[in-house]
Amino acid sequence: MRTYLRLCWLSFLLSTGKAWTQSVHGTSFHVIPLGIRGGLDESNLSAYMVAPQGSNAYICLDAGTLHAGIQKALDKGFFGGAPLAVAAILKDSIKAYFISHPHLDHVAGLILNSPDDGPKPIYGLPYTLDVLKEKYFTWESWANFGDAGEKPFLNKYHYLPMSPGLETEVPGTAFRVKAFPLSHGAPYQSTAFLIRSGSACLLYLGDTGADEIEHSDKMALLWKEVARLLQAGDLKAIFIEVSFPDEQGGKNLFGHLTPNLLMKEMKALGDLAGTQALKGFPVVITHMKPSGEQEALIKKELMQTNPLQLQLVFPVQGDRLKL
Repeated sequence: MRTYLRLCWLSFLLSTGKAWTQSVHGTSFHVIPLGIRGGLDESNLSAYMVAPQGSNAYICLDAGTLHAGIQKALDKGFFGGAPLAVAAILKDSIKAYFISHPHLDHVAGLILNSPDDGPKPIYGLPYTLDVLKEKYFTWESWANFGDAGEKPFLNKYHYLPMSPGLETEVPGTAFRVKAFPLSHGAPYQSTAFLIRSGSACLLYLGDTGADEIEHSDKMALLWKEVARLLQAGDLKAIFIEVSFPDEQGGKNLFGHLTPNLLMKEMKALGDLAGTQALKGFPVVITHMKPSGEQEALIKKELMQTNPLQLQLVFPVQGDRLKL
């Protein structure tokens, strides 16, 4: 009974995903999750607005859900508490999109809200941008709001391909961003974005499989890149997916992580940076697939198997995270 009550209390604390991280690590970024899930609920799919602390110039990491998430955040008094409309946030506060990969649960909000959006860039690896141009923003499937692809162009969105490992300055913001390829069920790709403001950094991973399952070195190369930032205290949080519970077999993961696989990847990072650097470090769990009791099982397995004493954070749609 005591163990059960402890798990319930931990679940309550972790599920809030609120500004309690601030007291441990200070605040460098504020993040508003517009959508947190990896499927089923079309009103709550992967999208995270990020700005430096004290700024209202956001970038949006993935864009599975936009309108519904912005509305929830407005209802909770965020975005300065002013009586703003969803359209104003969409047009003016989001300065750029960074799309990790072109699966629908990461781009549906971008596509559907494009008629009411304002002109801005879309960043991503060439593979991702090519799918947007050739499959989604075409006159057969929607309308071409981009500046390339099927003519005529409406020129609302400007495609900006990124080169892996090269830092890109984002106009209108204080951010510089690097992209790193991930494996999302070979041969499909995804992306991790390393976002920097000053010396403070935040790492966001789109959908990804573990190196051992993907027969890849993508995660190992990423951890090698960010280990020094973790050691120096410059890395403030990692956003990383856990889509399925541990019972999901390797052949049925489709390029995703389980709690056990996540902990193995975190250990690989700890081996490079020192496990002490991960103690109490915020790891934000994204992309859980809500099927029956699956989400509760994922949370339970994560909390029960956390040898590195990570500070596990379960974001809530529309609530603000301070990191």
